[in-house]
Amino acid sequence: MRTLKYALLGLIDREPITGYDISKEFEKRIMANFWHAKHSQVYPELKRLLDEELISFELIIQGEKMEKKLYTITPKGHAEFVAWLLQDEPLGITPKDVFRLRTFFSDFMSVADFEKHLHSQLDKHNLKKGYLESSMSNYYEAVPKYGSKEFGDYAVLLGAIMREDSYIAWLKVCLDAVSHQD
Repeated sequence: MRTLKYALLGLIDREPITGYDISKEFEKRIMANFWHAKHSQVYPELKRLLDEELISFELIIQGEKMEKKLYTITPKGHAEFVAWLLQDEPLGITPKDVFRLRTFFSDFMSVADFEKHLHSQLDKHNLKKGYLESSMSNYYEAVPKYGSKEFGDYAVLLGAIMREDSYIAWLKVCLDAVSHQD
């Protein structure tokens, strides 16, 4: 399945957008917490979507010579995007996590080296959680209304914070277990 196809259709369905702005969306704080795509992946997929008549574009002139394509979704593209949204996918494979792989082979590390790794990961995940919580501050007063773009942002941020909470708790349990080894 070409999941990037649906990520692009969703972004284009929200509002007309350029390829450059689509690439930037994958770098923004919200989307980067659950999906990523490289610039080199976006443009070939846009070409496929054009070939499939799921999107169209309008050439916009910027300055004297610079052209950019402003993509919009077609009715066919919107229908395909909504059909994909309504599918109930099976649980996907677990994403790769290099630190967990190192933990799996921690029997080859000294206690001091493993504790160093655990503390380093704890610091990184606490920083990431702090960043996410600062992004969530926009939603402390009220949960956004369902159906708004802001609700999706809120839900994804909440999930990312909870993911970090879980990872931090796991690291602390591992640290406690290692520190009680004598």
